Amino acid sequence: MLVDSHCHLDFPELSEELDEVVRRAELAGVSHMVTISTHIRKFDQIKAIAEGYDNIFCSVGTHPHNADKELDFKADDIAKLAEHPKCVAIGEAGLDYFYDNAPREAQAQGLRAHIDAARMTQLPLVIHSRDADDDMISILKEGMEQGAYPALLHCFSSGRKLAMEALDMGHYVSLSGILTFKRSQEIRDIVADVPLDRLLVETDAPYLAPMPYRGKRNEPAYVAHTAEILAEVKGVSKEEIARITTDNFFRLFSKAKQEI
Repeated sequence: MLVDSHCHLDFPELSEELDEVVRRAELAGVSHMVTISTHIRKFDQIKAIAEGYDNIFCSVGTHPHNADKELDFKADDIAKLAEHPKCVAIGEAGLDYFYDNAPREAQAQGLRAHIDAARMTQLPLVIHSRDADDDMISILKEGMEQGAYPALLHCFSSGRKLAMEALDMGHYVSLSGILTFKRSQEIRDIVADVPLDRLLVETDAPYLAPMPYRGKRNEPAYVAHTAEILAEVKGVSKEEIARITTDNFFRLFSKAKQEI
C-alpha cells in the first residue's frame, strides 16, 4: 500500500468528483491521503473532507503565496486549530521566490510562525521551498536553535545543499511527479543519496502529474507512478518502496496512527 502524503482535495479540479477520486486511489493501492491546507481561513473546508473519509487526514497552514494575507494567525492560533483529531501536520508553509506572489518578508514571517507551531505541537511542518534554498536553510536552522521540530521538504525540486542540510536536521524529503520527468536527472541523483528511511511520496494533486500523465490533471492514484521511479532510483522493488515510504509516513505523521 502507498500513502499520498500531499494532495489538495479541496481544489475544484478534485472536489467536484471527490468520491470517484478517492475510489480510484484505493483501487491503485493508495491506502491514505493527506489533503494539505493553503489558507488557514479555509480550514473548515479542509477538515470537513478529512472528517468525511476514514483514510484522509489534513493539515493546517498558509501557503507562501498567501502569506501576506494571513499574518494575523500566530503560532498559538495554528497550534490550536491543529488539535483537530484528523489534522496531522502544519503547513504547507515556506518560501517561493520563483513566483514571489507575497513579499519575501511576509513569507519569512509566516514560515517562522509555522515552525513555532510545529515545535509546539510536534506535528511535522510541510515545507514549500522554491528558488529559496539559502534563505530556507537559514530559517530552518534558526528554528532548530530554538528547539527541535519535525518537518519534510514537500515536492522536492531544490538543490543538494538544502536536501542534505534538512537531513542533518532530522527532516524528511517527499517526492512528487517531478521525479519522473526526463529533465529531472539532477533530482534523481540527489535522491539516490537520501537514506531510504527519510523518503516519502506524494502527488501535489491536482498539479504535477507524473509520467505518463504529465500535463493532465493529477490525482492521488497516480502516486504509484512516482513510487515506481523512486524504486528504480533506489534499486529496490516497487513493493519495497511502497512499504518503506508508508512506514516513513506513519513515523513522521505519527498522529495519523490514531485514525487508522
